Amino acid sequence: MNTDWRKSSYSQPSGDCLECRTSTEHALVRDTQHRDAGHLAFPLAEWRAFVMAAHTL
Repeated sequence: MNTDWRKSSYSQPSGDCLECRTSTEHALVRDTQHRDAGHLAFPLAEWRAFVMAAHTL
């Protein structure tokens, strides 16, 4: 599992952003300002589809 959380290079200093990391089966997403609140887990195939769709906007 990748234990390094990554934040978008487009993030602003205000901290209004998400961080993500991947495991063998999931993409994990959490709120940068509320890291202790846990994370959401998405199957990798769904996460890839979301990212690809977001790139087309």
